[in-house]
Amino acid sequence: MLRNSLILLVLLGFAAAIFPLLHSYEAKDALTGVAEHYANYGKEEVGAANLVSAVVVTYRGFDTLGEVTILFLASAVIGLFLKASETYTKDRRSVFFKSTEILVTASRLLVPMILLLGVYIFINGHLTPGGGFQGGAVIASAFALLLLSRPQKHFSHKVISVVESISGISFVIIGLLGVLLAGGFLDNHILAMGKFGTLLSAGAIPIIYILIGLKVGSELTGIVRNLKESQKEG
Repeated sequence: MLRNSLILLVLLGFAAAIFPLLHSYEAKDALTGVAEHYANYGKEEVGAANLVSAVVVTYRGFDTLGEVTILFLASAVIGLFLKASETYTKDRRSVFFKSTEILVTASRLLVPMILLLGVYIFINGHLTPGGGFQGGAVIASAFALLLLSRPQKHFSHKVISVVESISGISFVIIGLLGVLLAGGFLDNHILAMGKFGTLLSAGAIPIIYILIGLKVGSELTGIVRNLKESQKEG
């Protein structure tokens, strides 16, 4: 009874907080001031053909840093809990389910292609839809497929950690260089803007996307690796 009453009070509290927002809501038929600035001046200021993705790593760079940090914390917490629940000893033999020949053969063909696609997505994030998060997720899916086809495969935790750490630190350094050499955190003007619409354009945005892609890919791969290690059966 007490639990149900507390749940009801929480729901009523949410309703009381949301109702005024719904009551005062007014539909807008024009861009807000911030969105209008992005639309009118984004091309000149960031020099990226894909303005939507470029906004994420320039105007809203702090948001991206926060999102990457949250993903890192999630990966670290998952690894911590899985490690804490580890009950196997070193002398116990691990048993893996045997993969099928079809999956093994398909993975040999698809894994390199998926990796190339992930790299393509985050390198061209300033030109086409995509970016670091999407490219990193695609790269992690390649390693997930590799583990499904070869359950006995072992990924070095040290390599994953090094890639994640270097890309994360470099990401923050580029952000600080924007403060020192340009107009603010993650300002892409620390490098030449290049020719609009080409691969070497939009200043530092391509480098930022590469670092985000490597960081996200390594973090998600680390999660997959930790989950795989936790599935070992004595």
